[in-house]
Amino acid sequence: MSNPSLLILPGDGIGPEVMAEVSKVIDWFGAKRDLNFDVSEDLVGGCAYDKHGAPLHDDTMAKAQEVDAVLLGAVGGPKYDDLDFSVKPERGLLRLRKEMDLFANLRPAQCFDALADFSSLKKDVVAGLDIMIVRELTSGVYFGEPRGIFEEGNERVGINTQRYTESEIDRVARAAFELAMKRNRKLCSMEKANVMESGILWREVVTEVGKDYPDVELSHMYADAGAMQLTRWPKQFDVIVTDNLFGDLLSDLAAMLTGSLGMLPSASLGAPMENGRPKALYEPVHGSAPDIAGQGKANPIACILSFAMALRYSFGAGEEAARLEQAVNAVLADGLRTADLLGEEGVKPVSTTEMGDAIVAKLEESL
Repeated sequence: MSNPSLLILPGDGIGPEVMAEVSKVIDWFGAKRDLNFDVSEDLVGGCAYDKHGAPLHDDTMAKAQEVDAVLLGAVGGPKYDDLDFSVKPERGLLRLRKEMDLFANLRPAQCFDALADFSSLKKDVVAGLDIMIVRELTSGVYFGEPRGIFEEGNERVGINTQRYTESEIDRVARAAFELAMKRNRKLCSMEKANVMESGILWREVVTEVGKDYPDVELSHMYADAGAMQLTRWPKQFDVIVTDNLFGDLLSDLAAMLTGSLGMLPSASLGAPMENGRPKALYEPVHGSAPDIAGQGKANPIACILSFAMALRYSFGAGEEAARLEQAVNAVLADGLRTADLLGEEGVKPVSTTEMGDAIVAKLEESL
């Protein structure tokens, strides 16, 4: 039986640095847990543009369609700010999401006990926080037509179209309900049904899907009220499902409740493949952070936890995913901190490499 396949796309900025630490983890699972992967590596983002004149080469796109999962680092940087919109580094990521039809973006916001003081909110508000935001990823205002900047009379007008079909809402809602069934059986759907027709349709379809999941407590909330409630008392939520635009905003807001974007992973899931598991792309929430690239200051935990999500959702290795997550928690409990997590005076930050080595050491201890 062949090994599961994994395509690694380190990308730009700190992407290669954090991905190098993930590679250590992958090697450990192969050597110590007999969990081996057929790993290939390619380019995406600015580095792909530098080599190919496009942020994602067609051959790379073809590889992504064939493998069991894709693990991506980060894309972008000021070097590429003046490029035409069509070839900016971020377009490579958007193409992966669109052509792989990765319609459900899973963004966990979990506050590790050792980091409860790092949030901008009071400790009792965030301690023990563990919520999941499911964001629709391939439709909505980011993809709707017509779009563009046009001349209208004596001035320019920018147009983006919010568009959703019933089937697009249905499939992401079902993904969210399935997740809720495996968690605390609570799902909150967020939209703007008070001012947007697409929001009215969203609420109607989610409500209809909810009839197939009678064991899940479904609630609805306007997205702006949801943002307020996330900062007031986030632990009232378990799973949140929302559209592309609101999901983009709300998931970043929820991420910062935990103290650092450098801590949070994400998964983008599509339709099931022949093996029954979904097409999937995993990536840390943080960006390419070009200001610290190459300095050993990057936090690799979000990328490592993205691999943990891959173990759980793409490779059916939930036990090993939990082992890796526990290793991360143990390292943080020991007081190790990368530069983005410093809050106590006199605490010396560890480097990207040192954090990765410490996590592998905890994995070794787990045996």
